[in-house]
Amino acid sequence: MKVSLSAQHIVKRYSGVVALADGNLNVESGQVVALLGANGSGKSTLSKIITGVVAPNEGQLLLDGRPVTFASPQAAKKAGITAVYQELSLIPDMTVAENIWLAHEPLQFGVRINRREMRRRTDALLDLFSGAFHTLDADALVADLPPDEKQIVEILKAFSLKPRVMILDEATASLDSRQVDRLFNLIQQWKAENLAIVFVSHRMEEIFRVADRATVLRNGITVGDVAISETNERELVNLMIEASATPRRHERTVAADAPVRLSVRGLRTQALKGIDLEVRDGELLGIGGLQGQGQSELLLALFGAIPWTGEVTLSGEPVHFRHPRAAMEKDVAFVPGDRASEGLLYIRSILENLLLPSWQRYGIPLQLDRGRQDATRIADDLGLVRPSMDAPVSALSGGNAQKVVIGKWLLRNPKLLLLNDPTKGVDVGAKAEFYNLLNDLRQAGTAILFYSSDDVELLELCDRVLVLHDGKVSAELSGSDLNRANLVAASMGSGHMNHEPA
Repeated sequence: MKVSLSAQHIVKRYSGVVALADGNLNVESGQVVALLGANGSGKSTLSKIITGVVAPNEGQLLLDGRPVTFASPQAAKKAGITAVYQELSLIPDMTVAENIWLAHEPLQFGVRINRREMRRRTDALLDLFSGAFHTLDADALVADLPPDEKQIVEILKAFSLKPRVMILDEATASLDSRQVDRLFNLIQQWKAENLAIVFVSHRMEEIFRVADRATVLRNGITVGDVAISETNERELVNLMIEASATPRRHERTVAADAPVRLSVRGLRTQALKGIDLEVRDGELLGIGGLQGQGQSELLLALFGAIPWTGEVTLSGEPVHFRHPRAAMEKDVAFVPGDRASEGLLYIRSILENLLLPSWQRYGIPLQLDRGRQDATRIADDLGLVRPSMDAPVSALSGGNAQKVVIGKWLLRNPKLLLLNDPTKGVDVGAKAEFYNLLNDLRQAGTAILFYSSDDVELLELCDRVLVLHDGKVSAELSGSDLNRANLVAASMGSGHMNHEPA
């Protein structure tokens, strides 16, 4: 059955703050519409209105040309509209099958859950991603799954409802390239089956690969709706952000005689098979490779969050951190990519989150005024858009929430900064501000170890890139060798390098 969904002149206000001033979106069966915009532009608000999570103040939704109002997400699901959000909704202590079929389990005689049938249907759904995961099983506990497999479960959970309209909100952020390829193949199949898809992503490559049209929001207003075949990346970026927010390319410069801040020899964990590296003061060393090759484990080990063996020296002093507190005392900071579970206390205020690692610096009794001044300075330096310092972090857009994750560590003036895919799910404008911040930190002499799942970031920002494959360094790229062809080849474990002239 074909479907058409139209959001017309949607307005949403929160306590005087206008989240949407004039939001418009149209999608039809067999079509993928990319929904684009900087953080705070209104994408999430519009998506939540379409799926019944929040109600608009003005405007209307049309489903198949008829006005509709969804009082709850359940009402939207009954109408065939579902979503996969960036922040997962899975229950950790339940199995994959139980999560997928929660609240619409197959029943036996209409009263009892038919677990055999639920298992059969789950296996059929998992087959859609066959070959794109390692441990995923219908009976596996979600708590035991890596982030990419949790994301797959979230996608299958939405698809199990047999939707007519599906919103994919940063659904590829945690997936590796194989999984993204499989998802995009599925999207093509779903289009042929008349599914209408709204695709939210900050990766331009994905937008041009999968979308038919792009709808662009800026400051709560729909400012463009264009066919992908008739536009280009520059035009879309210009619609999304002001020209001044476009990231500038930083020249890769590090003094050859700069002191070695971090030296690692033979570092091993369950995932790592002997890593050697050095990072100098003022250097930005990138960590690349396909997701799940040990990049996060490397950073966690250096921060003392997981057990490891090997030799590590910091500023020439041998260290073996067995707890993050010990690393913090040596001016090491760690910025996680999964801000929801690792980086923030969402129900607490922006101020409390920023000061969380540094409370002891403000004395007993607590010198809250001094702490507030320092936190406000960092927030202003980062361009943190917030209602107030006392507002909960949950009130912030994704990009601004990530600024809080970074800001709480900058208060400690780290000498070594460990970054675990920090721009995942962050829009173009927020990325530009983050890139400028990295450049400022390098100029100040901070040594930075930077894992990114975005190849473009590694190529444009880093002095050198170590590519991990199967827990080992498959290549160290610098100078003319630091190019896309070599990065991809090394990520796949290939030893064939493309040596471009300098």
